[in-house]
Amino acid sequence: MRIFKYLLIMFLGASIISCGPNSGKNKSIFSIKTNANKGNISKNTTLSLSLENKKKHTIDSVSYTLDAIKVDDTIQLTNFKLGKQTIKATVYFNNDEKETVSTTVTILNDAPPKVYSYKIINEYPHDITSYTQGIEFFNDTLYESSGQYKKSKLRKIDYKTGKIIKNIDLADEYFGEGLTILNDKIYQLTWREDIGFVYDVSSFDKISSFKYGNSKEGWGLCNNENNIYKSDGTEKIWLLNSETLVEESFIQVFTNKGKIVGINEMEWVDGKIYANRWTKDGVAIINPKNGAVIGVIDFSPLKKLVTQHETLDVLNGIAYNPKTNTIFVTGKHWDKLFEVEILEQ
Repeated sequence: MRIFKYLLIMFLGASIISCGPNSGKNKSIFSIKTNANKGNISKNTTLSLSLENKKKHTIDSVSYTLDAIKVDDTIQLTNFKLGKQTIKATVYFNNDEKETVSTTVTILNDAPPKVYSYKIINEYPHDITSYTQGIEFFNDTLYESSGQYKKSKLRKIDYKTGKIIKNIDLADEYFGEGLTILNDKIYQLTWREDIGFVYDVSSFDKISSFKYGNSKEGWGLCNNENNIYKSDGTEKIWLLNSETLVEESFIQVFTNKGKIVGINEMEWVDGKIYANRWTKDGVAIINPKNGAVIGVIDFSPLKKLVTQHETLDVLNGIAYNPKTNTIFVTGKHWDKLFEVEILEQ
């Protein structure tokens, strides 16, 4: 009996091993080959696809997709989003067999970003205690979201005097992040709490809240009067449905060299996204259609023009005022708000 049990255990063990992932039964017959250099390819280059037929099967047909879009085996990349994209090939072979295989390529921009400078037009007072996470203009009035646990706030401000017109404090467990205003509603993010809040822009009454989707954190918000864009601290910017606030798609922020992470506070300006980069004291100008960084602005000299103190932190906060047609920037625990004009070098 003991010998029988021993043989049974050995047989079951062998059966389990033979059905495991190393059995070879699930190895792909085909693989996709591309002309991407180490997986990278510029958007001005034609992407070429071919199929490696490892066992020389008779191939009946092949269909390819790039970023879930059906494509041929030669692809002009001009209209595709930048970043890491998935290529899939569905292969029909030997009359009645089918296999789907995939690989990835990283699409880069085809030109380096333009470098812009700025001119200071005005300086205004700003609350030095505010850990600024996001600012935005609405009817020539500034709205601000500030962060830190037990110190987070939502404010309406007379930007010329720095006077606080309206203020509410967030509950202690929330770390406030970016905000944007659309259809008379304020949308405010929290950092790691997986929740955003919606307020009436006039009364500051909380109307509703919303959960995040695949983005794990809340950093910055902006809108183009139709859609809301959300950053999460990575290279991704998520497109939110303005009614349901569901994350419907995303772009990846890339230059001609690689991805740009730390996308933070954002502002929609003339069809482009202007985005603070965490710790960089600068702004990236982003094409919202494909994620390309088409320009950069170095605002680092501004930090020397504010009161220097122990808790002084990085540039963060960018807002476009349509009434003045100018941009306003500030930082965390800065005592000044700068109105600037962007200049081409």
